[in-house]
Amino acid sequence: MNILRFSWRDFRNLPGGELLPCPGVNVMRGRNAQGKTNLLEGMWLFTGERSFRGAKDADLVRRGAQRAEIGLRFFGGGREQEAKIRVENGRKSAELNGVAKRSCSALIGEFRAAVFSPEHLSLLSGGPAGRRNFLDAAICQIRPAYAAAVAEYGRCLAERNALLKDIPAHAELLDTVEVWDLRLARAGKKISSFRRRYVEKFAGLAADFYGGMCGGSETLELRYEENAPDLAKALRESLKSDLALGYTSAGPHRDDLAAKIGGLDARAFGSQGQKRSAVIAMKLAEAQLLGEAAGEPPVVFLDDVLSELDARRRDYLLNGIGGFQVFITCCGGEADSLAENGALFTVDLGQAAQAPHPRPGV
Repeated sequence: MNILRFSWRDFRNLPGGELLPCPGVNVMRGRNAQGKTNLLEGMWLFTGERSFRGAKDADLVRRGAQRAEIGLRFFGGGREQEAKIRVENGRKSAELNGVAKRSCSALIGEFRAAVFSPEHLSLLSGGPAGRRNFLDAAICQIRPAYAAAVAEYGRCLAERNALLKDIPAHAELLDTVEVWDLRLARAGKKISSFRRRYVEKFAGLAADFYGGMCGGSETLELRYEENAPDLAKALRESLKSDLALGYTSAGPHRDDLAAKIGGLDARAFGSQGQKRSAVIAMKLAEAQLLGEAAGEPPVVFLDDVLSELDARRRDYLLNGIGGFQVFITCCGGEADSLAENGALFTVDLGQAAQAPHPRPGV
């Protein structure tokens, strides 16, 4: 999958223009607040997902403008395609190949991409909920049936938690707990099975990407930590304490993804550069699995990845990621090692223009 042309008018701080990227690595360089991340965000929206920055639709329109329009010409599904998104009156609308879609979410599966932004560093610095959400979102992209399993587990969990709160005042409801325990255990088993199989593949790929970045001098180990392998038993044994707590204390909603760098807990002992490298490796592994499931590699967006990385890791991201079209943002000369087949764009005051290659003689 490749982006052939991206155009915009009054999107964020971008008044109007277009980008004609190369099929390899595309670097967008410029000072802060010039629009580099806005370009990535605009292209990302064609995945049909929400902004990776959590922005409201109304925030996507340039100040003083009534509407924003972005367009994407891309090669995907074995053919060239054209998509458009308009933001007006605080709402997005979309069309694909000249046909209006019922919503932007209808674009899901048409254009595929993976994204890293600095907010994703919370995968290692934040709590387990963020890591569970990451796994769930990644699995949903390649196994749509997983979304139904997550929804069913969520319903069962909510029902059991409500029951736990009601039982102290209505002791006769205690006999109904077993029914919900069985349903919750059955749904939880599906969740854990999906996650375990995904992490088995994902962990090896992430380790390879991480090893590539550091030249094999460090190792990244990822492991799925299951809170209750035998959930039915765990629910029976924790019933008394769950009644006291008023919520369910065992199940996939308490699972985690453990990460070690060089054998040490990455969250506790990893440097900022190591954590950034590990999360980037995780996002690249996600992209690899998405590409394998879809039959074509997704586009990869890497926002502000080069800061806090040494020259070897920067060089790997600029020149060592094969098989993907990549878009990278940076502020200064971090992209000076960009290979001959890469493209450099300067972003200034909302305008993007192709710049001379950073390597003399290229």
